[in-house]
Amino acid sequence: MDRSSIMRAVKGRDTSAELKVRRILHAIAPGYRLQRADIPGKPDIAYVGRKLAIFVHGCFWHGHDCRRGARAPKANAEYWRAKIARNRARDARNAQALAAAGFRALVVWECELKDAAALERTLRRFLAPRPVSGTRRKD
Repeated sequence: MDRSSIMRAVKGRDTSAELKVRRILHAIAPGYRLQRADIPGKPDIAYVGRKLAIFVHGCFWHGHDCRRGARAPKANAEYWRAKIARNRARDARNAQALAAAGFRALVVWECELKDAAALERTLRRFLAPRPVSGTRRKD
């Protein structure tokens, strides 16, 4: 199998990592939308009314600082270094555009999927309502 056919087989959506995150979210907070092109960065998962966006990133493709993300390909190394750098720059631009649109964003890294309990805690914290700043609780 040549490299181009291998790359063609790499899925851009509905990956096993995304499906795992969606299973957890379906149990704790259904009502999300998928791949919304009208939201900056086209997040994998979005809670539009709550202005929340979740991205599920592959560690290699997005240059995470974990063991898998730090692994450099031996073949065509310069191409892959540039490709991953472009992905990271695009991710940073998307994060800025989301913040400017009033969204909060969460990146779930592929390596974080190993600990389902920790991932669920992270998702619950992210989805929890935030108090409005400048207001105090009345006792």
